[in-house]
Amino acid sequence: MWRFLAGMLSTMLLAGAGLLYWQGADNQVGALPSAPEEDSGETSLIADLPDAPSANPKSKEEKRFLRYDKDRNGAVNKAEYLLSRQKAYARLDTNGDGVLQFAEYAVKTAAKFGKADSDKSGALSPNEFAATRVIRKQRRKPDCPPSFAPPSRPTPVQEDGGEEA
Repeated sequence: MWRFLAGMLSTMLLAGAGLLYWQGADNQVGALPSAPEEDSGETSLIADLPDAPSANPKSKEEKRFLRYDKDRNGAVNKAEYLLSRQKAYARLDTNGDGVLQFAEYAVKTAAKFGKADSDKSGALSPNEFAATRVIRKQRRKPDCPPSFAPPSRPTPVQEDGGEEA
């Protein structure tokens, strides 16, 4: 019983000491090195660099707002907000009657089906159907190599000195 209590007490003391040490390490501020002194006689390399381009102050939302605000009155009304949808609807309404028929709505899909149906049977075989799959743009991978490569495992060596097959 005494061993158990002594173990618990020592565990609590070690945990408390670790906590105090950890909190004390956060409060320590390392001294920053002083800035190097500039020689007034030498030309600085920084002075030779061109000025950095300034960023456009308008945010993406401001640009989007200005695209919708056609009359530039500082407000987007319902007609301005729905204008892009009206243009998309007008592109689909090929006969211009103001009513979107299913054939008009599905014209691209029907054309894609007709193009994929190479034997003109009215049905797609598995190979023809594969031609209708959507090909998405792949995201560009970064040009830089990974910063950490796992260590390679050494090749096992046989007792006679040759590598294992």
